[in-house]
Amino acid sequence: MKTGKDTTMAERISAHRTLPASPQAIFDVLADPDGHVAIDSSGMLQGASGAPVARVGDAFVVHMDREALGDVPLGTYDVRVVITRIRAPEHIEWTIEGTVKPPIGHVYGYELAPHPDGTTVTSYCDWSGAAEEWKPIFPVIDEKALRASLGLLERAVRRGYPTPAARSLRANSDGRRDQQ
Repeated sequence: MKTGKDTTMAERISAHRTLPASPQAIFDVLADPDGHVAIDSSGMLQGASGAPVARVGDAFVVHMDREALGDVPLGTYDVRVVITRIRAPEHIEWTIEGTVKPPIGHVYGYELAPHPDGTTVTSYCDWSGAAEEWKPIFPVIDEKALRASLGLLERAVRRGYPTPAARSLRANSDGRRDQQ
């Protein structure tokens, strides 16, 4: 019997929020590895190593702690964030490369659109390109977590993140940083 209810699960989730900041100020946080740590609402991102990204193929390392979610006992590990789409200051998207080979195939991203009150930011996770055997694990984080990250993004931008001190540390460390 057909209920009229769609039983297929969407393979993309998103959340949006208008932030009182310019697209470029927001994009600067999103292109910075430490910015990703600053706006993570899941608690999994513990630190990052690498330089800000500017083009497709640029990458940086994120030091993870999956125990923060309490779902899979992976402990701490590193992943490589690889930029798959970038158009400053309007769009940035990346995939994750880690211990799973080949990579799972999902992407995260942000779309930024000018708004009279600042910038409307849409955060998304899309697993439509993921290998079929991995699709049942999605979404790893839900829409509430995406919305929470947008709140953290606003806080980071208001605080002037990334700070000049963080930029100086990165420049002086030649892109290397202690794992945190």
